Amino acid sequence: MICSGLLWKIDKIAEEIAEKLKEFEFETFSVGSRIYGSLKALEDYLNELIGLNGKSLKVQFNRELSRKLAARLNAKPTHRDPDVTIIYDLENPSFEIQIRPLYIYGRYKKRVRGISQTRWLCTRCDGKGCEVCNWTGKRYPTSVEELIGEAVLEIFKGTDYILHGSGREDVDARMLGNGRPFIMEIQNPKRRFVDLKEVERYVNEKAKGKVVVFDLKFAKPRDVEYLKSAGFRKVYRAKVEFGREVGREELEKAVKAISDTVIEQRTPTRVLHRRADLLRRKRTYGIEILLHRGRVAVLKIEADSGLYIKELVSGDEGRTKPSLSEVLGVPARVMKLDVIEVKGGL
Repeated sequence: MICSGLLWKIDKIAEEIAEKLKEFEFETFSVGSRIYGSLKALEDYLNELIGLNGKSLKVQFNRELSRKLAARLNAKPTHRDPDVTIIYDLENPSFEIQIRPLYIYGRYKKRVRGISQTRWLCTRCDGKGCEVCNWTGKRYPTSVEELIGEAVLEIFKGTDYILHGSGREDVDARMLGNGRPFIMEIQNPKRRFVDLKEVERYVNEKAKGKVVVFDLKFAKPRDVEYLKSAGFRKVYRAKVEFGREVGREELEKAVKAISDTVIEQRTPTRVLHRRADLLRRKRTYGIEILLHRGRVAVLKIEADSGLYIKELVSGDEGRTKPSLSEVLGVPARVMKLDVIEVKGGL
């Protein structure tokens, strides 16, 4: 009477769930249930009337269903980060299955310019498609996220993907050197037990040299938070153009003035439309002149994560202080920018 016959049907329920899970690879699972309405009212009444001594329907049902499923699925029941969670509705007999996302850590190189890190929707139509974006719904044809994610999704047979990066490079900047640390989150994966060397080869083949991934390994959800908050130092190579020819000595003095110092930087004008206007204090750790010819120089810059290098050079009309342009007394701008090292990772 207490379970309305549900415990008599436990074998059939387990069989239905096991059949639904046949297409998924997993090692662990957990069972939960919802009790409300008439079943909950009946249980509360009986508990008050005769006392059930803690033998609630939820506890009994979850235990029995876990035992039956473990025998059918060749998987281990657990309450700690299960690969699969089954939630059974006891009032209206039905169930839902929740698949834990899969996380893959690695590093990527972006070898070409003109590719954003993540999917960038058209701001005019908000991704719906219009004349401005040529009906693609996107501001840029592709992204690092898509070049990696589409191939990964194909292998793991998930429903969607999200790229979590340790910072991001500008669309017109390359990511070279030792690559940028990232984690790819795959939602609702049907496959989990995959050789990541094969994944690496397939992603690189599909990306056709635009993006290269390496050092892939499985990660955990908590690694995403660490990666996004760690703030690894970065090393850049910047090709800079000046408003006039500058002498080697004056350039060296200017570079020394902004090396190993704290830079006060307001959110750059170019990104104000999508980011809060904040004052950031970031440090440079060394600037080296790699090449200098008259109005052009190539600089190697090591700095805190989050320092905008283009504005460190230009000054952004006084929003970044000190800047190379301000110290030199000559307008300066970054013509080309590459990230050549990210110091840190998992």
